[in-house]
Amino acid sequence: MQRTFKYRLYPNRKQRQILATQLDLCRELYNAGLQERIESYKTNRKGVTWLQQQSQLPAIKEVRPEFKTLHAHTLQAVLIRLNKSFQNFFRRVKAGQTPGFPRFKSKRRFNSLVFTPTAFKVEGNRVKLSKVGSIKIKMHRPLPENHGTLFLKQICGAWYACFSCEVEIQRLPLSLLEVGIDMGLESFAVLSDGTPIENPHWYRTAQAELRVAQRRVSRRIKGSHRRRKAVVILQKIHEHITNQRKDFQHKLSFKLIQKYGTIAVEALNVKGLAGGMLAQSVHDAGWSQFLNMLAYKAEQAGRTLIVVHPAGTSQTCTCGAAVRKKLSDREHVCPECGLIANRDHVSAQVILQRARIVPLGANVDEAMSCVA
Repeated sequence: MQRTFKYRLYPNRKQRQILATQLDLCRELYNAGLQERIESYKTNRKGVTWLQQQSQLPAIKEVRPEFKTLHAHTLQAVLIRLNKSFQNFFRRVKAGQTPGFPRFKSKRRFNSLVFTPTAFKVEGNRVKLSKVGSIKIKMHRPLPENHGTLFLKQICGAWYACFSCEVEIQRLPLSLLEVGIDMGLESFAVLSDGTPIENPHWYRTAQAELRVAQRRVSRRIKGSHRRRKAVVILQKIHEHITNQRKDFQHKLSFKLIQKYGTIAVEALNVKGLAGGMLAQSVHDAGWSQFLNMLAYKAEQAGRTLIVVHPAGTSQTCTCGAAVRKKLSDREHVCPECGLIANRDHVSAQVILQRARIVPLGANVDEAMSCVA
């Protein structure tokens, strides 16, 4: 299976300048390629393929010698990225979705470089990049020997190395334990055994700090140096919130995969829920990200992840009787069997019951598709 391994890079001042220059040149090439495609279609009613654009790279290097400072595959990857943008655009048009025509990239919307295996080499705690040099890298976990493409990403001024690797499935010891998970907002999740998992509310907790940072940005003059500094401070707060959420979800998904052999979840329409009155709380919880983590970790560990239809899980008793409840009703009271319990606990049990009658064939693939 394909996995991405992410590490922090620590380039020196000269290397940061080189990377920033290469990023600007790649962005310029992307925008020029997009402009060429637009003009070609306007004049000839015919598009330009990425192979045709790639064949122009040698001539561009002669006219613009600064492009020789980039590895050839890095430049080709920019044109492949542009081509994928158009492929996705036409796919959405055919599917009747909102197309989203490819747009020109500003500095804040273009933050990655691509290096093929021939353009880099990892040696201990350093990575040698073609046309850049040897950069210090924090190897906080082992990197698989068969690593493929390297993506360099700049996030809030910091550089990260993301290696795309093909890894083998490492099956965990057999576990006969089963669990159903009911995702919520009051609690992040409740397990079918009644265990509640507290919702940290990372975004809500940081709102006071965010308000101060946002006011600082709004007071600065647009385009000024002080405004750019204020924006960076605001970005770092948002990045810290994101990292806190990811850390919490990684640890939780790891514990669940380690303990349970079968995990049942709902095929939540997260995009639809995120457009309603509880949008802020749904985004803060990050359900899609958590379900994605569960899916790929279950696949890697050889666990079974089953996705069930979410309709009526909170309005049904474990005995099968329909028990209608409002969102404000937090207790489940069944008039048929007399069961009185927390509504989320009962929902998790219903999810697990439904999972037991779902064929084991389509599990991880459905999980990945439901949160895409």
